Amino acid sequence: MNERIIDVTPPFGKRERAFSSFIILGIAALFVAFQAYHIVPPGHRGISIFLGKVDPMQRPEGITFKWPFAEQIVDFPIMQLKADGRAASFSSDLQNMIIGYTVMYRVPESQVVTLFQQYRGEPYASLIEPRIQETVKQVAAMSRAEDLVKNRERVKEDVVTKLRPAVGNLLQIVDINLTNIDLSDQLEAAIEQKVVREQEALAKNFELEKERKQAEITIVRAEAEAKAVSIKGDALKASPEVIQLEIAQRWDGKTPMSVAVGHGGANVLLPLK
Repeated sequence: MNERIIDVTPPFGKRERAFSSFIILGIAALFVAFQAYHIVPPGHRGISIFLGKVDPMQRPEGITFKWPFAEQIVDFPIMQLKADGRAASFSSDLQNMIIGYTVMYRVPESQVVTLFQQYRGEPYASLIEPRIQETVKQVAAMSRAEDLVKNRERVKEDVVTKLRPAVGNLLQIVDINLTNIDLSDQLEAAIEQKVVREQEALAKNFELEKERKQAEITIVRAEAEAKAVSIKGDALKASPEVIQLEIAQRWDGKTPMSVAVGHGGANVLLPLK
């Protein structure tokens, strides 16, 4: 005997189907809405790409609207950026060295779209790094290794002066710092010994100069004293009574024990009884 199974669940009505469709449409609408805007972060500009074509007008910071699924917004930084690097170089005296540097740069706002279209990837890698490597090598080859170490600030200025025209107006070179000039151990020891000898020579020159000044001061004082004695002697010769006055001022009221007699410019001291 065949048994017949009867489904007693209620049929799926029109109201339930409409509610399900409404939920699906709502989710789809939310998804499309999220695709219809983009937020450009601070310090960036947005580059619009619509169906593979780049819009020459960049988007400012903040929220911006776009065509869902057909338009893409790429964030491009215009804030100051920093990059580190090292350049293997030779000095004019053929010394091998590694020069470390730090570059501060920024992308001009007017060049954002141009850089995105014409240079692939990070602008530093394609524009700055090859040029700074070449510039550092050129500047290093113009000076001796010792002078490069002593005059790091001048070397930096030379690198900046040569690098900015090489990069052009696509990127702005804000500044460059030479963080390290790595020489061979033998050359560093030789430079250190030379600096020590120069400091010792400067110290000796300082002592000699000090002694010379002291001798000059002694001579000047002696000449002044001699001149004072000469002037005083001339005054006494011109006014002999000054001597009598000075003797009277210095006399203590006691009878002198000796007297000086002279003749022809010679004085003899005789005792008094």
